Amino acid sequence: MKNTAVYPGSFDPPTNGHLDVIERASKIFPRLIVAVTDNQSKTPSYTLKERLTLLKSITKKYSGVKVEIFSGLLVHYLKKKNARILIRGLRAVSDFEYEFQLALMNRKLSPSTETVFLMPDEKYVYLSSRMVNEVARLGGNVGCFVPPEVRSRILKKCKHSNR
Repeated sequence: MKNTAVYPGSFDPPTNGHLDVIERASKIFPRLIVAVTDNQSKTPSYTLKERLTLLKSITKKYSGVKVEIFSGLLVHYLKKKNARILIRGLRAVSDFEYEFQLALMNRKLSPSTETVFLMPDEKYVYLSSRMVNEVARLGGNVGCFVPPEVRSRILKKCKHSNR
C-alpha cells in the first residue's frame, strides 16, 4: 500500500499520548498499522496479547487503523506490509537524538523507508508508559493519563498484584 504508515511501539500500556499520535497519523494516512512489539531491553508490564487487545479496543473508532503484533527487524516488517512510512512520536527534545539515530539506521537498512515525526498535544509531552506504570504501582490515579479501557485493566492488574 503506497500510503500505509506503521506506528511501532511496545505500548506498555497504551497512553493518551499514544492515542493522540494514532489519531493524528490516521488523519494524514488512509491506512495506519499500529505494530505492537516486545522491546527486548524492557521487562513488559502487560503481555503482548493484553496490549494488542487494549489497542484494538481504543482504536476501533478510527477507520483505516489496524493493530497487529510484530517481531524482528522493523524494516522487514515494513517490507512485508508493503509500507515505507514509519510514524514516531516525539515528546521532547530528549527523544529526538534517539529517534533521529533510529530513523537514519532504518533508512540505511531500507533506503525507501521514511520516518515521520509527530508531536502529541502539549498536554501529553511529559507522559510515558513507564511513568504510568510507576504511578499505578504506587497507588496513584492514572485516569487522566490513559483511556478508560486501559485504566480498567491497570486497576485490575494492581488489585491482583496487591493480594
